[in-house]
Amino acid sequence: MPSAFDAVLLAGGRASRIGGDDKTTFTSRGERLVDLAVAAADGAASLIVVGARDGSPLPEGAITTREDPPWAGPVAALAAGLDAVDGPSPETLVLACDLPRAPEAVRALRGARGGAGRRAPNDGDEGTPEPGSGRDGLIAVDAGGRRQPLLALYRTDALRERLDALRADGALDGLSMRRLLDGLDLVEAPLPDELCADVDTPADLERLGVVRQAGPPSPQPTPPTAG
Repeated sequence: MPSAFDAVLLAGGRASRIGGDDKTTFTSRGERLVDLAVAAADGAASLIVVGARDGSPLPEGAITTREDPPWAGPVAALAAGLDAVDGPSPETLVLACDLPRAPEAVRALRGARGGAGRRAPNDGDEGTPEPGSGRDGLIAVDAGGRRQPLLALYRTDALRERLDALRADGALDGLSMRRLLDGLDLVEAPLPDELCADVDTPADLERLGVVRQAGPPSPQPTPPTAG
């Protein structure tokens, strides 16, 4: 991990495929998923948690914020996290809060950084690593070659510039992380599937050994009042 980095942890989302429960309260080997994400971000100059539900205990000093409007998606959430930091660090760890093996995953990402990873071919590039070339970051990829944008270390200025470009085209609401990545030059870090695995469905709970905990359900939109 670089000596100066911030961490943006994405804790929001409707979790509709898992009954609207707060996934960050689920436990893996006795630890809440949000606590595992916090542990994975150890050493961050600023720790920003986006979308934590009311009453969720977080470490002292953590900055909390939420995308506006709520449930606007991961790109809007990431933008809200970056906007919450004054004097940002050169690099930003972006991490979902539903990874049961978050600390191990980030350690593996850091290790891949030392080996330069692999560059995604682009415009005739053969994918040959060029350490120190000023790329825009390092992103985990699973065994199937799927990029994991919420398990990645980005150059902060590159993220901000890309978000500004997307804002110039319209609102960030509902944009996919793929749209964000399209404008970034990233090195891919192959990681084992078990480190990239997140909790999206009840089947994931069983497969990953994650225990569902009772917590407040996903807030529902307030219906309009009769006029």
